[in-house]
Amino acid sequence: MLEYDGSGFCGWQSQPSGRSVQDALEKALSKIAGSNVRVVTAGRTDTGVHALYQVVHFDSQAQRPPSAWVRGVNALLPDSMAVLWASEVPDDFHARYSASERCYLYLLLNHPIRHGLHHGKVGWFHQPLDLERMRVAAHMLVGEHDFSAFRAAECQAKSPVRNLTKLEITRQGDIIAFELRANAFLHHMVRNIVGCLVYVGKGKYQSEWMQTLLEGRDRTHAAPTFPAAGLYLAGIAYDSKWGMPGFTDPLIAGLLPRIQSRQGKT
Repeated sequence: MLEYDGSGFCGWQSQPSGRSVQDALEKALSKIAGSNVRVVTAGRTDTGVHALYQVVHFDSQAQRPPSAWVRGVNALLPDSMAVLWASEVPDDFHARYSASERCYLYLLLNHPIRHGLHHGKVGWFHQPLDLERMRVAAHMLVGEHDFSAFRAAECQAKSPVRNLTKLEITRQGDIIAFELRANAFLHHMVRNIVGCLVYVGKGKYQSEWMQTLLEGRDRTHAAPTFPAAGLYLAGIAYDSKWGMPGFTDPLIAGLLPRIQSRQGKT
């Protein structure tokens, strides 16, 4: 299990440039193992997307204490990455296919002036947003649906049907948090949903527009993809039989309070 700041990486997946999260992690693991290591991840993240709780598995014949796979690997990783936990798992465990749920968090600064200190850590929208209108629209997406209107054109998923179990919108000062949970997500699904909710929140469309989009299944009628800054892979859920540490609610974990609000300041 690991966390990372995605700002300095070209996404999760290995690239010829070697600047991906996967490249950095495999390089460090290979040095500890004394042989080439390839990892399998629970979910790929795009350029600029962060992770609070990412899970990978790999096969290795190397016998090392758990501390070597955590502190040893961390000593070889960039400062913007850290392994949080490591343990041997059964042969039939799979980081991706054994997962039952994914949780994403999008943090949006809703303030006339953009952040400087937290650049890359939060999205930004300058016009006032109506939370209640967005919450009504968000409720229409909860459940099992065809999310074709919210998938990227290059999405390679065989089916656009996903079960969105939670879409909660909260506000603390100038920061609006969107928490989404589903069995799996389509490419750019979270960022496309956030973009559409912002359209509703600023008054461009009524809340019912979200239902129209969902039923129309046409990506071209939806809002543009929202920026990656502010998006966090916040958790992966597994059956208890795998012995994986549970993930803490990202808001309770203290991420939101770290992004200080400027409400009432000039």
